[in-house]
Amino acid sequence: MMEKLFKKVLYTGVGIFAATTERLQNAIDELVERGKLSQEEGQKVVEDVVKNTEHKKEEYESRFRRLIDSAISKLNLPQSDTHDKLEKRVKSLEVKLGLLTKELEANKAKANPSAAVTKKSSRSKKTETSETEVTE
Repeated sequence: MMEKLFKKVLYTGVGIFAATTERLQNAIDELVERGKLSQEEGQKVVEDVVKNTEHKKEEYESRFRRLIDSAISKLNLPQSDTHDKLEKRVKSLEVKLGLLTKELEANKAKANPSAAVTKKSSRSKKTETSETEVTE
């Protein structure tokens, strides 16, 4: 979940950067056309801004990652890999519980076969009683 949020913010930043670079390039091109800047000066300005922005991008990514990690640790939320491990463990325990339940029922049936028959007959009586009540 946090990874998706991080990616959205990062892509938004990249989009803003691209739009800003395009606007800057258009402004520089206009200044070059008017003769206020030479082609080389304009190109240098754009390159300097791009280099500076790349450096700042890495800095902001690092800050954002630390902020997200701090928020997650304060909220005591499990990381994605921890969540996946816990999910697998729960499924494994559910399977084991199901097997143990079946084994316990089988052992009870072996130890007291008349109880299993009694259980079945009491279920049949309940079903017959329910069916009688419905027909009346």
